[in-house]
Amino acid sequence: MIKIKTKEEIEIMSRGGKVLSEMLDRLSKSVRPGITTKEIDKLSGELVLFYAEKERDAKIKPAFLGYGGYPANICLSINDEVVHGLPSDRKLNEGEIIGLDMGIKYHDFFLDSAITVPVLGDLSYKNWSGKNHVLHKLLEVTKEALNAGIKQARVGNRIGDIGHAVQAVIERNKFGVIRELVGHGIGRELHEEPQVPNFGRTGDGVELKEGMVIAIEPMVAVGDWQVKIAKDGFTYKTKDGSMSAHFEHTVAITKDGPIVLTSNKFC
Repeated sequence: MIKIKTKEEIEIMSRGGKVLSEMLDRLSKSVRPGITTKEIDKLSGELVLFYAEKERDAKIKPAFLGYGGYPANICLSINDEVVHGLPSDRKLNEGEIIGLDMGIKYHDFFLDSAITVPVLGDLSYKNWSGKNHVLHKLLEVTKEALNAGIKQARVGNRIGDIGHAVQAVIERNKFGVIRELVGHGIGRELHEEPQVPNFGRTGDGVELKEGMVIAIEPMVAVGDWQVKIAKDGFTYKTKDGSMSAHFEHTVAITKDGPIVLTSNKFC
């Protein structure tokens, strides 16, 4: 059953989305050679406590910790890891890429967002992109695909319109659309109906209505789209070992168009 949110509920989610956006921005700035993913996870937990203290009535909690047995605050996926990477003592190396996927519970509503960033070290982003053309293109195409999907999140469109827009950008650039993993509705539960695939046909699927809130999250591989579960039981990796990127926003569907709650912008 799809749960429609009121304007007041969307406003609460918008405030929570701003908090999550600030958290991810801070976490992305912590990414550097030599840091372990456990240290980034620890920082994410500290940020939850910081914002919970800053907004004392917000009751902010990490969304992923304990969800389905997941043992950490944040998913950290490196290189060929698509999503749900477990924090560990593994140190990041210059030139790699890492996906930071985090959710919070804010005033009984969930928000979910993800970014993928390079491990720069002494390199500037411009120098990194110049030396890593394919990885730079992967990140840019995945962001472009997310924005294309968001633009289709309008009253009267259908889920297939979002998936088709995402898929078109990715395949036009000769990358693989991860199909086994999809976006989702979100609200009082972390995962609600409907599912939001990153592929599809225009006009197919559930009709989008005012008050729906969904997480749109393209997952893209340089090579083939097929994935496998790692030995840890949580991490999804590309089967062919190709690099992967993941970007995600929580988006409200309103009569005025899509609102990106996790960056507080109209699209």
